[in-house]
Formats: sequence, C-alpha cells, structure tokens
Amino acid sequence: MNTDIGEFIVGAYLRLIEMCDFIDYNVRHPGGGMKGLGELDVIGLAFSSSTAYLCEVTTHLRGVLYKNNHETVERIGKKHGRQIEYAREHLANFKNVRYMFWSPVVPVGYVTEELGKIDNLELVINGEYTKRIEQLRQLAKKTTHDARNPFFRVLQILEHLR
Repeated sequence: MNTDIGEFIVGAYLRLIEMCDFIDYNVRHPGGGMKGLGELDVIGLAFSSSTAYLCEVTTHLRGVLYKNNHETVERIGKKHGRQIEYAREHLANFKNVRYMFWSPVVPVGYVTEELGKIDNLELVINGEYTKRIEQLRQLAKKTTHDARNPFFRVLQILEHLR
C-alpha cells in the first residue's frame, strides 16, 4: 500500500521532534494470515530512550467518520487493540510504548469524548495536531538538511521561500 501524506506528517514528527531512529509505514504482522490484514500506519523507534511509537493516522479533511459516530469510535478502538497486540508480540524490548491516534479534523462531541476514554491512547487531533504541525514548521524554518521525509522537505521549501 502507498504511504499517505498524513503518514509522512506523523513520520516527520516522530523522526525530527521525538528523535526516532527508525520509522516504518504500513506495517503488517509478520506471517500474513488474518493478523497480517490489519496494518499499523506508522511505527517509530527511539533507541536512546527505548521508546516505541505506534500510530494510527486518519487524514479525512471533512472529519473522521466511518459510517456513524459509534462505528468510528469502535473502529479506532479495534485499531488500538491491534497496536497493543503488536507491541506485546514484537516490541517487548522497549521500556516505553506510546500509542497514538493522529487526525487533523475530529468532530468535537461524542467521538472526541469516547476516544478520550480509551486507555493509553494519545489523541493528536484537532488543535493538538495543529500544534505538532507548527513545531515542524518552526524546525523547517531553521533547517535545510534533507531529513529523508517528503512532507518535511516541502515544509522546508515553503518556509525558505523569498
């Protein structure tokens, strides 16, 4: 599967702000079968802090919605369950595991309230998503090196226009 621009945004944040040494996109459980069907959008590994980041990314500009609000929360909850299972099976050597859901537009109300009840799931949505993009923009203003991330490179170009 092709990497979505939203996944590159998260990858840039993990590499440049959280200082991850390794980023991978659209990761599937090894071995295929039913487990291999559910992918993890972005995984970042920071070896110096022994932290693994498992991120679900939904970049719906009109707002995250699958069928209805209840179905949306249920699907994201199931994806979080796959994150936990993957970490348990493959990332046991990491002292810290952070589970994240990234989305620029999430309807405030039922969806945000219910997602906020999911244990150990960091919500990087709405205003928090915007803050993280702003951190990347500020870094892009100060740097010119190739960070091996197409989204960040575009930010650098835009921030250095004369």
